[in-house]
Amino acid sequence: MNWSATEITALASKAARGAGAPPLQAARFGQAAAVHLTAARPPDALAQALDCLPGGPILEYPLALDAALSTARTDGCAVVVSVTQDSLLDSYVAALPFTAHTECMQDGAIRLVVDFAKPRPRNQALRITGCDALVARMSDLAARTFVPESAASRSAGAGAGLTDND
Repeated sequence: MNWSATEITALASKAARGAGAPPLQAARFGQAAAVHLTAARPPDALAQALDCLPGGPILEYPLALDAALSTARTDGCAVVVSVTQDSLLDSYVAALPFTAHTECMQDGAIRLVVDFAKPRPRNQALRITGCDALVARMSDLAARTFVPESAASRSAGAGAGLTDND
């Protein structure tokens, strides 16, 4: 099967929510997941990140990047603390709305280099393939966000309601 980047973004966001991530971090994970798979990076990194919830990179990377961005110098450089350099971090950085990249410094720190004035280049719309196992796992996690079907849930407002009047 193949999926659009938009489909992967939505599914990954729902999967992260189903696994226990807060809404904002889940949305950022969805964006990073689409960038990650579009760049042909290994889908295993995404599955491992989902398995780490309610901790791990899905919570840590957005917070670390936001902290670094809030302290960026006028030359667009900031140090990202408390994270390790990996392909998933690269995907989070590539999903930022402006041009950015990371560099490993000699002391092991990760430097984030950003150009706030230059928007992130738009990628051509690609179909994403080769991640069937990941999509199945994300679908299972996303299903945890669904309201169970019952008379009680319908009477509380879920679904189309108790009467069909169309």
